[in-house]
Amino acid sequence: MIINKTQENEKLIFNLEGRLDTTTAPLLQQTLIPAFDNAKEVTLDFKKLAYISSAGLRILLLGQKKAKAKNASMSLCNVSAEIMEIFDITGFSNILTVF
Repeated sequence: MIINKTQENEKLIFNLEGRLDTTTAPLLQQTLIPAFDNAKEVTLDFKKLAYISSAGLRILLLGQKKAKAKNASMSLCNVSAEIMEIFDITGFSNILTVF
């Protein structure tokens, strides 16, 4: 997975490309969780994300909890129909902010 980061003041955007699975989830965790130390708004752009596994869902849940603890926000954009279906089935569509 490739993670490209763009920052504008307290807003941070992560563009994810590839697969978010057991192998790549630790990389996202190492990048996402510390981001809330400085950013008040974090967006994950899923435009080029092809797949997400339960390990990836776990990282999103950790990110959402960290955002809430830091009084920040985390949102997802450009989510494919396939990944959105996974969010719906798992109930993550009720937990995450997706636009």
